[in-house]
Amino acid sequence: MMRQTLVTLKVATKGRGFHEITRDVQGRVAQAGVQTGLCTLHLQHTSASLLIQENADPDVRRDFERFFARLVPDGDALFVHTAEGDDDMPAHVRTALTTVNLSVPVSGGRLCLGTWQGIYVWEHRRVPHTRSVVVHVIGDER
Repeated sequence: MMRQTLVTLKVATKGRGFHEITRDVQGRVAQAGVQTGLCTLHLQHTSASLLIQENADPDVRRDFERFFARLVPDGDALFVHTAEGDDDMPAHVRTALTTVNLSVPVSGGRLCLGTWQGIYVWEHRRVPHTRSVVVHVIGDER
């Protein structure tokens, strides 16, 4: 029998950086009772991103931060949109270069993530925010 659920996770960030939500998403998959299907995630913001990235070595996440700081620096004179500070437009560009949507297959009631993969909200603003991630799970309960 086909089932589907739709819930919203609230993620409190501490400012710029990666915030892992793998356990929270897996919990929603388990609650949905879907054995085989798809989990779709949508971040309802334009200055943060969703990523599947390595969860073993924190240097990977630090390297991403350093790379993006070089690629899209805060306070760049190129940007006119600074309504919320000099990290405002760079945060939007960083989101455009990554994504706000993810789809992860579900098998055996579990997300089909690799051994070293985690799901992250990547906050691009320097100050804390509360981010909303819509989690849609659909599939067969058998």
